[in-house]
Amino acid sequence: MGIRLGGVVIDATDLDLLTGFWSRLLDLEITRREEGWVSLGPRLALQKVPEPKTVKNRVHLDLVVTDFARAVAHASALGATPVGEIHEDLWQVWQDPEGNEFCLCKS
Repeated sequence: MGIRLGGVVIDATDLDLLTGFWSRLLDLEITRREEGWVSLGPRLALQKVPEPKTVKNRVHLDLVVTDFARAVAHASALGATPVGEIHEDLWQVWQDPEGNEFCLCKS
């Protein structure tokens, strides 16, 4: 039996808002769009859900960056917000415009 990871899906109440955010943050093209679903590149997708996020994510993305200061400025300009301070001078938790957590990690 073979099991493989097909991709990661992020829930969104405003699909267009989060599609724009994640597409620009990760420089990914929209590869598929249908009612309530958008694929970005080969492994990331967003799906429309009716309910807003209410609790901390149990799974998140770790985004490794080569220039931490530029990545922070870029994420901020796109509407992301930091959650706390930089940990161990290596990584920082952020939230997308709908509150989904991700980490910016120094390479």
